[in-house]
Order: sequence, then C-alpha cells, then structure tokens
Amino acid sequence: MPSLRRTLATAELLLILPSALFMTALFVRNLQPIQYEPAASAQRIVEWYAARPHLALWGFLMALPLLVFVFGGVTLTRLWKNDAALRDTTRGILWALKAHLATFLIAAATATAAVILAIVALHVVTG
Repeated sequence: MPSLRRTLATAELLLILPSALFMTALFVRNLQPIQYEPAASAQRIVEWYAARPHLALWGFLMALPLLVFVFGGVTLTRLWKNDAALRDTTRGILWALKAHLATFLIAAATATAAVILAIVALHVVTG
C-alpha cells in the first residue's frame, strides 16, 4: 500500500506541474522588465499558454488540477477511514497546535514577513 501512495503522490505532482509552471511564470515575469531574464522566459511560457486556450486553460489549468483534487480527496478520505494511526497522529498535531497556538501564529507571521521582505527586496533590486 505505501508504494501505491507514493505512485499516486508522484502522479499528482506531475499532473499539477503544468499549472504550477504557469503560475510561477506569471509571478516571475513581473519581477523585472520583460527584456531581461528570467522575465523574458516567463513571458514566453505565458504566451505559449495563451496561444493554446483549449489545451492550456481547459486542460492544464482546469482539468488536471480538478483531477488531482478529486483523486486526492478520495484517497485522503479512504486513508482517514482505514488508518487509525493517521487519525491519532492528526489529532495529536491538532492538540499540539492548540496548546501552542500563539507560538504557531508568531512563526506564521514571521515566515510571512520574510516572504514579503524577499518580494520587496527583489522588486527594489530589479526596479
């Protein structure tokens, strides 16, 4: 059963990859002017997707993520019903999170601030 889960996880990652590539390209092309790399390459990826709406929009950005969502939901539901250790571990994590909620929120805010600072620094350096 673990090998089946690994296979499904790998398949889901591969299925979601085209959408992740597109979303990353949308972000990267706005980091600096289009005439510079990597923004130019990101722009070419976005243009490739835009030129193929049936494949890119309906296939890569809608059908594949929907497939991953459905298969992932079914798999997680089955695992939840059949795996007592998973349920116990999840409950333990939730209790630990509840017991240390303030610490978790501080860590989440700190990580968010780091991401915001990195984005602003990239903007300042490239702008």
